[in-house]
Parts: sequence; C-alpha cells; structure tokens
Amino acid sequence: MKKLVLILGLALSLFNLQAQQKYDVAAYLYPAYAAGDPRLRPFWPMGMGEWETVLTMQKRFPGHPWNRTPLWGYINEADPSVMEMEIDQATSHGVNVFIFDWYWLDGRPWMETTLTEGFLKARNRDKMQFYLMWANHNVGNDWDTRISGYQEGNIIYRGGVDREEFEKICKRNIELFFKQPNYYKIDGKPVFMIYEVNTFIEGIGGVNAARDALAWFRKEVKKAGFPDLELQFTMWDSQFNYSGVDEAKVKAGRPREDFIRGLGFNSMSHYQFCHFIWMDDDYQNILNRAYEEWDKLDAEFTLPYYPHVSIGWDNSPRFGDSAVVKENTPERFEEALRRAKAWVDGRPGLHPLITINSWNEWTETSYLQPDNVYGYGYLDAVRNVFVNN
Repeated sequence: MKKLVLILGLALSLFNLQAQQKYDVAAYLYPAYAAGDPRLRPFWPMGMGEWETVLTMQKRFPGHPWNRTPLWGYINEADPSVMEMEIDQATSHGVNVFIFDWYWLDGRPWMETTLTEGFLKARNRDKMQFYLMWANHNVGNDWDTRISGYQEGNIIYRGGVDREEFEKICKRNIELFFKQPNYYKIDGKPVFMIYEVNTFIEGIGGVNAARDALAWFRKEVKKAGFPDLELQFTMWDSQFNYSGVDEAKVKAGRPREDFIRGLGFNSMSHYQFCHFIWMDDDYQNILNRAYEEWDKLDAEFTLPYYPHVSIGWDNSPRFGDSAVVKENTPERFEEALRRAKAWVDGRPGLHPLITINSWNEWTETSYLQPDNVYGYGYLDAVRNVFVNN
C-alpha cells in the first residue's frame, strides 16, 4: 500500500510539473564531475573527475585567456544533496529534463554514478525528468591532460558492442531506468538516443544486424509494458562517410530519411553545433547557420526534428588550443531560445521538445551552470523565455 501511494505521489508530481510548463527544455548532462568513482581515476587522479581539467587549466597553460571558475564550486554531482540543489536550480529556471550522457565501456557501465548515486537518490528527483543518450564513442587519451597532447589517437575503450552485449545493455536500461516514474517519454514511449549510429553499426556487425538489433530492442520495450520505444537519432553533418554504408544513402553529408527510418529511428536532434558548424566564428553567424539547418531538416525529413541550441564551444581546457565561439553572450543565447520556441510553435504537431548543450560541459565551454564570467546569465536566459513568459 505504501509503495502504491509513493508511485501515485510521484505520478501526480510529474503531472503537475508538466502542467506548469508547456515546453520540455532538455539539457545534456555530462556525468564526469563526480568524486569517489574509481573508474575515473585513470584519467583524473585527483579524484574529482574532470573538474581536475578545469581546476588545473592555468597551471598547465599559464596566462591562457580561458580562466573560468564555477560559482557553485567544484561540486560532486554524484552526491544526492548536490543534485537536489541542481534540480531545484534547473527547474526553477525552466530546464525540466536532463539528458544524461550514458556510457557502457569494457563490458560495464562507466561514469554512471552521477545518475545512479546522485540524481536517482535525490529527494526531489520527481521534479525533473530524464532520459539517456548512449555516448557510444570510442574513448582515447583526450580526457587525460597529462598525455593528451603527446599520444593523440590512442583508443583505450571502444564504444561499439556486439549483439550479446547490446541485449545486456537494453535489458538493464529497461529495468533500471525506463521503469523509473520520471523517465522521459513521448506519448508514453521511453526516449533513448544514440550518439554515434555509425559506431553502433560497425560494432553490431553491419546495417542489417543493426536494424535487427534495434527491432529486438523495440520488442523488449513493448514486452516491458510500454506502448513503444522512441528511438532518437543524433544528427551529424558527416557521420556516415565510411565503408559499409551505401553512399546513395548520404545526402549533403548526412544520411537520408529512408536510411534512418529503415534502422528504426523515430525522431532526431543534435548534440552540439560543432557537429555541423565550424565554431571559430561569431556566435550570431553560427546561430544563423543553425536556423538554416533546422529548416533544411524540416524540409528534407518527415521524421520529427527537435531544435537544438548550443551555448558555445572552446575545448582549450583539455588541449590548450581550440576553435572558439565569440560573443556568445546570454542575451544572444536567449534570442536563440526564443527562435527555437517559435520554431516549435510553428509546428503544432511537433512534441514541444528543445535540446540544449549543455548543463555542465565545462571543458567544452558550453554550460548553463553559473560561472565567474556571466554569473547566472545563461540560466536566466532560459527562465526569461520559458518561465517568465
């Protein structure tokens, strides 16, 4: 009886949250800012995750113009009390969905404690929905600031998996995550995003094997009691230029709709502007190209596209040198969000989902969290568009 009351209470809380906000504003969350996770220490031996890269930036590159610090401090996001603060801050500013970058490497989950120990154990977790983006890319030494500039190209973990491993992943995710009352769904269908579809295809054994595996995944989701699976495709500009995919399926550097639909995907969004726009430019020029891309995808595809806005790009903390977005002020970011909102409003049949990069990508300089440069400016921009209007 107590369990039933708890479930009904969580469901009511989610209903109230959805009733209060017309749009689902989903920010990607990079789970590397966690203390106490032994699997992160080979990259970041200080035991604070990739905060080490941020904290040691000026020591490694003295006088470098990148000199940012988090106003909340070098927090441990795998601590539920910390995540409770973040959930309160996110939802009060209009971010009501976290998309967790989720990793499975070397036959087991990797960098998962921010989700399982932090978010899922937060007492106010019912205020925030979440879903998974399977970050299935290869992992090299790029995260390890001690050697990244000297041994680039090494592969430590491979992101591809075979069919047996894929089935293990899917069954675990259905039970552990999809069945959570605050897992994000579209029309009752749990959303699952795949970051590198080409890596998935190569690991699973080819296009036909990938199609069969994803069809099996969909059946398993239905067997678990859901109406279906909402499989989300991460759109890149040139992800599919590799052997094994028919070149006729690629148009203007991206796969055609029949190829994406044939694999079993239901919708798409972007993860970062840098995947389809050169970022060493003024932010307004970048945004103009992004708006053009939204319209192109809308014209070329009947598959739903959910508009994406990235805050910026500067990967200097990892490498000391990077393409850098200029003049990406909170005011310009706010205008981009208004454009995304209007774009959704102009398509009444589209689910009102907008994705943002990101909640906390500090080492790529694309984050909503407050810092010493703009304070709460980016969070306030989200609130101005989605809460105060």
